[in-house]
Order: sequence, then C-alpha cells, then structure tokens
Amino acid sequence: PEEWLKTTEAAEISGYHPNHIRRLIRAGEIVARKWGSALMIDRQSLMDYLQKVEAQGEEEARNIRVDT
Repeated sequence: PEEWLKTTEAAEISGYHPNHIRRLIRAGEIVARKWGSALMIDRQSLMDYLQKVEAQGEEEARNIRVDT
C-alpha cells in the first residue's frame, strides 16, 4: 500500500527544508501528487531518493584523495 506524506513530514524525515523537497519534486527526483491544495509525497519515493543520495555520498568519499 502506498503511504503519502505532507511536505512538512517529508522535510522532517529527510532533514531538508520544505522548499528543497518541492525542488526535488519539480526535478522529478521524488514522486508527489496534488490533492486539493495539499502536495503529498510518496514515502517510498522519498526513501529511495535518500538511499541514492547516501550511496553517492559514500562513493564520493571513497574517491577523495588526501594529498600528503
């Protein structure tokens, strides 16, 4: 079953500002639907995005060279 979050709930879970959540929606990075005046975010889409970002961060950290 799908679970939907308000923008503020998605912001709390992710640690992102609600405006950044809206930018991610516009960019197609996370799935959302407009129900009346409410913008609702698909929870699984948000969690998938957060996992992707975390994995990219770990990969980038591995690729950082330390000059000695």
